Amino acid sequence: MPELSRFLGIVIGMFYNEHGVAHFHAVYGDHEISVEVETGTIHGNFPPRALRHVLEWSALHRQELLDDWELARQGQPLNRITPLE
Repeated sequence: MPELSRFLGIVIGMFYNEHGVAHFHAVYGDHEISVEVETGTIHGNFPPRALRHVLEWSALHRQELLDDWELARQGQPLNRITPLE
């Protein structure tokens, strides 16, 4: 999974060959979720505090995530996104 960002032990990435709505994946220890960029819909389970960080980060970087989604669909290199501070 190409890494877009990493912060507070959370790794954010996006796969090239995925279909459906724009989304990204977040991994924290043994936990993994996918998050729809437009709606914030979460698939999977994550510790509450880590989930809050992921949702805050995604709200701040929504357009960048959508841009990376388009790049991934075109098979282009993805841009790194600033981590949550």
